[in-house]
Amino acid sequence: MSAPAAPRGLGTAGRRLWKAVVEEFDLTEQELALLRQAARTADLCDRLQAVVDEEGPMVAAKDDGTRAHPALVELRQQRITLARLLVALRVPIGEDEEPARTQRRGIRGVYRGAA
Repeated sequence: MSAPAAPRGLGTAGRRLWKAVVEEFDLTEQELALLRQAARTADLCDRLQAVVDEEGPMVAAKDDGTRAHPALVELRQQRITLARLLVALRVPIGEDEEPARTQRRGIRGVYRGAA
């Protein structure tokens, strides 16, 4: 079976992520939907990082001080989102993990319904 084509409009980071995942794993439709969002989020992180690189991490504040650049704050949030999407896909991180996907597990932690 051939790897699914990347969604239109992806940037470099999104295409790189898409290719790395679909060449390694056979994904269900639900997993492909997560991967689409992860690839778009990776592109957004790249665009936000470019803004921070160009304008710096701090901006002037109304009280003559400085504060974190809004793009830096959003970049942090998007990185968290990307990490969560990748965890939901169960993509192994690092060389020590087996390339085979792990078993499916139910929701755990504070999100689990009362027993």
